[in-house]
Amino acid sequence: MAAVEAVIEERMASATRSIPQTADYLVAAGGKRIRPLITVTAARMLGYEGDGHVSLAAAVEYIHSATLLHDDVVDESELRRGKAPANTVWGNAHSVLVGDFLFARSFMMMVDAGSMDALHVLSRAASVIAEGEVRQLAAVRNIDISRDEYMSIIDAKTAALFSAAAQVAPILHGSDKAVEDGLETYGRELGLAFQLVDDALDYGGMAAELGKNTGDDFREGKITLPVALAMERANARERAFWKRVISDGEQTDADFDEALAILKKHGALDATLEAARTHAANAVNALKIAPQNEWTEALAALPEFVVERAY
Repeated sequence: MAAVEAVIEERMASATRSIPQTADYLVAAGGKRIRPLITVTAARMLGYEGDGHVSLAAAVEYIHSATLLHDDVVDESELRRGKAPANTVWGNAHSVLVGDFLFARSFMMMVDAGSMDALHVLSRAASVIAEGEVRQLAAVRNIDISRDEYMSIIDAKTAALFSAAAQVAPILHGSDKAVEDGLETYGRELGLAFQLVDDALDYGGMAAELGKNTGDDFREGKITLPVALAMERANARERAFWKRVISDGEQTDADFDEALAILKKHGALDATLEAARTHAANAVNALKIAPQNEWTEALAALPEFVVERAY
């Protein structure tokens, strides 16, 4: 990971001074680096002896950071990793263009790894993520989004990059297709668990640990799994409440507490976390096809870490 961090820092260089300033503002702010961590750990697990995994891990983090820059513009977020998002410092247009710069640099790093198959997997993931973000944007303030539709959206916008981050390691190593498929499943299931925990945490009062405001999804009119589940079980009064605060965007200071009460009444948060646990268990189970060593144990511990953030 130290080598990955060095590549991340090196590839931010640009003669246009504001580009590395903006990129560094977000990327160097840290985050958990879970996605590149998956890539380098999977490579170690498989016994890969080259250094292509370092370039691909850095590319994964660049793709993730680019999507965050674009997301903050779309969402008009007030907080990212504990501080003001880049678009509130440099403006929306600048943030979008720096996000484009990071995407372009990520593709350069994919090429450096020397694997057309890995390039295909990560470039496809970038496309799927963009599609997922557009679908989520179209779903904002639509209280008729079903649980299945929502899961399809997060499979694209979140799980796709986790999946690709895991899949590129066996591609570089030359592992057989069964191992590649197992790691692809591991990443996807871990990504779904990660997003569902985030959904629950937005209503769970642990924003200080996440660096985001509790209730952001609610205020932005996003339909996440807790809301979709509550809508399935809503009575007429509750449906009218969700229509007013989500579809119509008419919210008072007391409405977030009312939303939380409804979610708890129907067990929507518990059900969301139970779904996250199921996906985490699926991720661990997918590792059975891989070599069993200390690196496999590390990958198996990651889903538990992801879910335990909720507690």
